[in-house]
Amino acid sequence: MKRIAAINDLSGFGKCSLTVNIPVISALGVQCCPLPTGILSNQTGYPEYHHIDFTRHMSDFAEQWQRLGFTFDGIISGFISNSRQGEIIADIIQKLANEDTLVVVDPVMADDGKIYDSYDSTGVEAIKHISGLATVITPNLTELCVITGNEYNQIAALKESQITSAVKDMSRSTGKTVVTTGIHIGNNKIANAIYTPDDDCLKIIENERIGGSFSGTGDIMTSIITAQMVKGVDIAQAVRLAVDFITKSIADTMNSCQQGYSPADGINFEQNIGMLTKEI
Repeated sequence: MKRIAAINDLSGFGKCSLTVNIPVISALGVQCCPLPTGILSNQTGYPEYHHIDFTRHMSDFAEQWQRLGFTFDGIISGFISNSRQGEIIADIIQKLANEDTLVVVDPVMADDGKIYDSYDSTGVEAIKHISGLATVITPNLTELCVITGNEYNQIAALKESQITSAVKDMSRSTGKTVVTTGIHIGNNKIANAIYTPDDDCLKIIENERIGGSFSGTGDIMTSIITAQMVKGVDIAQAVRLAVDFITKSIADTMNSCQQGYSPADGINFEQNIGMLTKEI
């Protein structure tokens, strides 16, 4: 069985991070090995939360895995709560990854043209450094602009065809395979742009825009891409499955939402797990 190390936080409420990584990767027939960066009562999108920082334990986890001789076909890195975690994750990737390990970094640090309040300049630089160690990075448009030093407002103001060209140019400058998520196309479409440096090719996968922004969809996207790719599935096929799964789950969530449901709660993906188990 293929094996993926997922370096992420664990939240009791709010379907995101490890709470999503574990069931989604497992449903695709791949073993998920969690390495927590922190344990939270609920994710940070709620008005308040209790957080147990796991920074000082992360290296010990990885070193124990090394001593036991565990190897990994893939490594996922997501949200970091401080720049020190960025340094530790970079070290873990260098220790646990070999030349055949797929390293997928979701550079969670910004959206809608703004860097998250929890990130200072050192945190942003840490994310950039981790991204430099990746095989595949999965930024949204804002994060791609931050990584490549471009102005989000200028990119977002471009016409659809111009945005596509700009995304390709920015992706090319990273030297990585890049899946840029959540690109707004008109009023009712969301595009995901896949750039592969081997053939200097950009592929666009669109889906219908339903509702607003929900917690954890990026974690689902990264989980599906990584699990499918370690099994040898083409990245475009992996992204297509992720897009279809997320779109269906958002639609189901919107249809079943009761009054008071918060986007921080995440999406009701559990009832659609069968879409993933068919891929085993």
